[in-house]
Amino acid sequence: MKSICVYCGSNAGSKPAYVERAMALGDRIAREGLRLVYGGGNVGLMGTVANAVLEAGGEVTGVIPQQLVDWEVAHPDLTELVVVGSMHERKRRMFDLADAFVALPGGFGTMEEIFEMLTWRQLGIGDKPCAFLDIEGFYAPLIGMIDRMVAERFLHPDQRADLWYGEDIEALLAWMRAYEPAQASKWLDEKRRAALR
Repeated sequence: MKSICVYCGSNAGSKPAYVERAMALGDRIAREGLRLVYGGGNVGLMGTVANAVLEAGGEVTGVIPQQLVDWEVAHPDLTELVVVGSMHERKRRMFDLADAFVALPGGFGTMEEIFEMLTWRQLGIGDKPCAFLDIEGFYAPLIGMIDRMVAERFLHPDQRADLWYGEDIEALLAWMRAYEPAQASKWLDEKRRAALR
């Protein structure tokens, strides 16, 4: 693993802990020798995590649509800023640049981005690790909903087992470094074999 994509809010949220943990994650990413890939903004948790990586001597690649550049929310001091034409192109470029994906707290955009990566993995488009880094229980209701998807048979248990959720940054990075998509791949192979019968 050489790079990690972080999805997070363009707002800082209501609790100081959100900013503190975003800073801690960015600092750790840099100290682990990883490159941060993120949405290219200079606001909210996005700006916080990027600045933390840069301040710790790390490298940051931002990927941002021209529309957001026009709104003057692009970070001016990144290692690399990639400007793309659309949100769809942004997600694809971030996927290509990153080896793993983690969601910090955020809103619609954060949810949409991490769930698209989970969906791509489910469909066999990618096999990169995906995780939710929780802060003060922010993601607990969402993980409960994912568990209900399993209970109601809308999601395979192996796919749930293939998703990391927790608060410990060290444990998160250790899991990502050791990740092997055996569970998800086994489930997907079974689906493919069934489709060919």
